Amino acid sequence: MPIQWYPGHMARARKALALSIPGQDVIIEVRDARAPRASANPVISELRGDKPCLVVLAKSDLADEDVTRAWLRHLEASPRPSEGRVLAIATTTLRGADAKRRVLELVRRLAPARPSSVRATRVIVVGVPNVGKSTLINLLAGRKVAKVGDEPAVTKAAQQVVLDGDIVLADNPGILWPKLEDEAAASRLALAGALPDTAIDFETVGHYAAAFLLLRYPALVLARYKLTERPAGPEALLVEIGRRRGCIKAGAVIDVHKAADHLIHDFRTGILGRISLEEP
Repeated sequence: MPIQWYPGHMARARKALALSIPGQDVIIEVRDARAPRASANPVISELRGDKPCLVVLAKSDLADEDVTRAWLRHLEASPRPSEGRVLAIATTTLRGADAKRRVLELVRRLAPARPSSVRATRVIVVGVPNVGKSTLINLLAGRKVAKVGDEPAVTKAAQQVVLDGDIVLADNPGILWPKLEDEAAASRLALAGALPDTAIDFETVGHYAAAFLLLRYPALVLARYKLTERPAGPEALLVEIGRRRGCIKAGAVIDVHKAADHLIHDFRTGILGRISLEEP
């Protein structure tokens, strides 16, 4: 069933973005390194047109390193004729001067050539909610100028920041598209925290996570929850997690909802290990 979560401020942000992008020189699209395809907003692709784009895979310290390297190669492959040049870089949840230098270097490489005295290079940062836009802006600014949170839709208004004198950076609220038709992609977004926990039931997301992890990262699951053998399926895994985490309801019944909460939390925080939800 398609997921719909498109609050009013998001619709307004899309309209503002449509007006702002034509005046920009470079687009920085921030995606979640754990799900670069699911966190790529088709609305942004549509509005971007042939503008040069730097794709930043944020939270790469939470993603599978080999898969992230494959995504970087894939993203920099020849774009479609209707698209402009694309470069890609992976950043972590931690701050660092080297990351700032590398991002600004790539922005300048993408920016159209012009005499420096004409005007500053205009750059806009876009992406889905809770993907790491504000963290990146704070990193580039060298100070806290954007509010950072661990839930979607923290940023609700646009702002501009001047960087090093020759770059003006614009931030916008994270936007989704009105209807998420791809249920698997919606589940990945929900698991990564780009959708509010009220948009998709915790048990549904937990079952998706359990099935995926048993298929792709069973060793991490066994190690984290101290299991001696691989559970038969996602339901069995959630029951084992619930038993080991004390998620017990009246009548000695395992609370699968709470068990799913534990599993989702362990994934989002990286406690489970470095995990990627999709490959290029």
